[in-house]
Amino acid sequence: MSYKHWLVAFGMWVGLAVVAWAAPPHKALIVDGQNAHPWKETTPVLKKVLEETGLFTVDVATSPAKGQDMSGFQPKFADYQLVVSNYQGDDWPEATQKALIEYVKGGGGLLVYHFACAAFPKWKEYNEMIGLGGWGGRSEKDGPYVRWRDGKIVTDNSPGKGGGHGPSQPFQLVIREPNHPITKGLPEKFMHVSDELYGWLRGPGQNLTVLATAFAPKDLGGAGEHEPLLFTVSYGKGRVVQNALGHTAKELKSVAFIATFQRCAEWAATGNVTQKVPADFPTADKASIRE
Repeated sequence: MSYKHWLVAFGMWVGLAVVAWAAPPHKALIVDGQNAHPWKETTPVLKKVLEETGLFTVDVATSPAKGQDMSGFQPKFADYQLVVSNYQGDDWPEATQKALIEYVKGGGGLLVYHFACAAFPKWKEYNEMIGLGGWGGRSEKDGPYVRWRDGKIVTDNSPGKGGGHGPSQPFQLVIREPNHPITKGLPEKFMHVSDELYGWLRGPGQNLTVLATAFAPKDLGGAGEHEPLLFTVSYGKGRVVQNALGHTAKELKSVAFIATFQRCAEWAATGNVTQKVPADFPTADKASIRE
């Protein structure tokens, strides 16, 4: 090889090495297309929030519209380390349901964002995967409520609806499991902007770890309970996490949402969190917003 050819080959090798070194290490897929919440508004923000970590490249799989033929909607979950559900709508084809079950059981990561907890009320394995859900006719037949009472997580088998919330309100999250990778290093208490404060979530609740709760006062439409808003579920070899914050793009400006969502994503994809707590993380008394 001539010196000139050697230089060209070396330059190409260096260029490929730089690209490989700079490329985000993980692939994420956001699933949307139907949702009673504004998915067309939130999905681009979720994509941006994930990409900002430098850890993910992000694709989006958008289903047919409500009532249309879903038979061809078959995202290749196995190609990704993380699947983010921003979906709540018509049932998926049986093959797609089976593919998600196999993906998570085999070690994949699933992040359930906000109203995706209301999806698929009759799909047994989905409800097992997400641990707790709401709406869609869910009730005591689907499992107990899970709440924080007297310094510990308890289950409540009382009859009643699954899922609900009062008017949008600011609320404080309280860490209940400080040693989990998602919450490790976060302050014990931190404020979130005015948002839907989900309550009355219920479900199988198996292999569930509650990371953070928020108190939903009765005078603001809540149950007067400390409700789980961040929690994980072990499902097979997979990692599932729910983040109930973030109704619209406006609420997604909250650093309480951004930082917890990013940490949830990394944990679901890898089982670990390498991200530092951002300097603008909210305090116990004041929310923080990024424009």
